[in-house]
Amino acid sequence: MTAQMFFIGFFGLASVWFGIVVFRTFSMVRSALALLFSQTALGAMFLSMQAEFLGVLQIMMMATEMSIMAIFMVMFMMDPGGLGEMDMTHQKRLSLGAGIVAFVAAVAVAVFVDWGPIADVAPDAAQQTVDLGLELLGRSMLIFETAGITILTAMIAATAVAIPPVKRKPSKGATHHEH
Repeated sequence: MTAQMFFIGFFGLASVWFGIVVFRTFSMVRSALALLFSQTALGAMFLSMQAEFLGVLQIMMMATEMSIMAIFMVMFMMDPGGLGEMDMTHQKRLSLGAGIVAFVAAVAVAVFVDWGPIADVAPDAAQQTVDLGLELLGRSMLIFETAGITILTAMIAATAVAIPPVKRKPSKGATHHEH
């Protein structure tokens, strides 16, 4: 077994384990951290497979998302520390059945799909990153750019509207000229 296969298996098992921990804890903050660790292990799997762009992107995105989620949980949840007994597993039979069906489907796809021939020569990492970016954003670049600007504008507008206006008193030395 090569070191690469060992790390792919290790981070894969760690990702699944932390995914299970998400639903086994009573604390929403601990759940957010477990989900962060699960997704970070997934990013480490990408790094083990020498897909540096996807690995770093996965880790950066999940770190940002989970930290924001944990902050909002602390601000708005009644019991973010999980001191009370709260059952976080709703619809247990349905979710268990859906998980088993999804697992069987994923294994079936992995086993029965013809993945095609293995490439003899792969482009270097920089070219792979460029190709991946063009593939992901080629048709949707304008949509993503427009959505990003729209979200930024909405955040600035919401902040501007939320700030109460400041009443300023005119200074004593100032003169007002009416025209």
